[in-house]
Amino acid sequence: MLLAFSIAPAGPGEDGSYAPAVAAALQVVRDSGLPHDLGSMFTTIEGEWDEVMAVIKRCVDAMEPYGDRVSLVMKADIRSGRIGQLTAKVDRVQGLLDDPGTP
Repeated sequence: MLLAFSIAPAGPGEDGSYAPAVAAALQVVRDSGLPHDLGSMFTTIEGEWDEVMAVIKRCVDAMEPYGDRVSLVMKADIRSGRIGQLTAKVDRVQGLLDDPGTP
């Protein structure tokens, strides 16, 4: 599965930034060893359902010291038996853009 998520504490830190809290969650993702991609609005993780959801739970746990509530938004693409889709989906679209004559 691919799971894109955005996570943040209920309010920014004293300096008005969410960055330290988001960095804490991203460290959890990196430590998981799962393929992932960091974007400006979402982080996407690829793996099996149970392992991805375990990472999400650890991200929420890592976020808790930064506020009394955690906001979490998730969107998943669940395709059994598929791996490498973190880059393959982008490659397929890029291929069409590079060769617009291909159906």
